[in-house]
Amino acid sequence: METLLDSEAQLHDAYSQAVMGAAERLSPSVANLAVIKRDGHREARGGGSGFVFTANGYILTNSHVVHGASSVRAALSDGREFAAELVGDDPHTDLAVIRVRADGLPAAVLGDSSRLKPGQLVVAVGNPYGFQTTVTAGVVSALGRSLRTESGRLLDQVIQTDAALNPGNSGGPLADARGEVVGVATAIILPAQGICFAIPVNTAKWVAGELIRAGRIRRGWLGLAGQDVRAQGGRGVLVVGVEPGGPAERAGVEQGDLLVGFAGTPIGSVDELHRLLGEASIGVSAALEAVRAGRRFSLTVRPEEG
Repeated sequence: METLLDSEAQLHDAYSQAVMGAAERLSPSVANLAVIKRDGHREARGGGSGFVFTANGYILTNSHVVHGASSVRAALSDGREFAAELVGDDPHTDLAVIRVRADGLPAAVLGDSSRLKPGQLVVAVGNPYGFQTTVTAGVVSALGRSLRTESGRLLDQVIQTDAALNPGNSGGPLADARGEVVGVATAIILPAQGICFAIPVNTAKWVAGELIRAGRIRRGWLGLAGQDVRAQGGRGVLVVGVEPGGPAERAGVEQGDLLVGFAGTPIGSVDELHRLLGEASIGVSAALEAVRAGRRFSLTVRPEEG
């Protein structure tokens, strides 16, 4: 007959197996970044994390880790160390791509952050305070958070987690139980405990692709923060914040509006809106379809470069 202790042991073992499995799949791709930044005659040394996402040496990390760096070196858990060059960085999403000149590297598998659920197990691997390949685990605490980046821009759809992140984890991967990357660690709130944030990997996929293609991101900016919702039998973007003086405020957008279309195309998520706010949208007036108090209406908005 199974005892309560036996049942608890099996539960803990299943949890441990999930964390260990994810960490084993993820750790070989995680890089410890040593960064040097120079300001005149002053030299500042720092560090962070990143992860290989293509076998030919492309590494994702945070913009704030490598922005303005004069030297970046990436060390993998197998002991190999490489000089890295900056491909491009985007302070507005706090994401950057660097590259090392090597082939056949262990690349992390990028998952789908749109499928995350609150309470889901997540595992972080990084280099807090320089302690290489540190594993922490927790759950998805909340989805759809908004976070202001160092550039001052509001970043939408941020993942909140209680997986412990510390200085040095920045730029490292947050993965699900399969070891697939679902987020990029970006921020903690001090002195709070267990309130940490990661950029959704679906955002990172698009940004990384643009940085590799062009070295920078040119995008339209509306000046609002939103989160994905399901309402009235469909999907949309709920406005949770409006930047004073921005294009959205000038157009008449208000907090609480539900955005359902842009430039004649239905939108059901923040990611879909971001894709429509590409380079071609800058300075071009477009119809923004919204629902307020059950009434559907249209506003004219002119995105700025952001």
